[in-house]
Amino acid sequence: MKSHIALIAGCLALSVAGTASAADLLGSLKSQAGNLSMPEMGSSTMGNAAGVLQYCVKNNYLAGGDASAVKDKLLGAVTGQQPQQEGYASGAKGLLQGTDGQSFDLKSVSGKLKTKACDYVLKNAKSLV
Repeated sequence: MKSHIALIAGCLALSVAGTASAADLLGSLKSQAGNLSMPEMGSSTMGNAAGVLQYCVKNNYLAGGDASAVKDKLLGAVTGQQPQQEGYASGAKGLLQGTDGQSFDLKSVSGKLKTKACDYVLKNAKSLV
């Protein structure tokens, strides 16, 4: 519970601070919430990444063009795989699940941090396709 409160405090601080690089974002989150970081993404989480991209586009945290194209490529690679489809459903609700067992709920953070998290997912998803 304490780390969740620290995460929210860190997110608010980042919202006020303006733009930051991904390294700054992760560093700030780690310092505010004790070793918290974004989940690692890999081939086993492609469906989830596609779902998160859908969430990000639907909620206007990412522009549709590039993000939608990456999402479609990911979905093409995982079609018919039940675990990947379940991951997509979770991602479409804003829950990023990592290969490292960590998760990050985009609904629990502010708008600017959601945008940064969506950018993180898009950047890493591009490397999966």
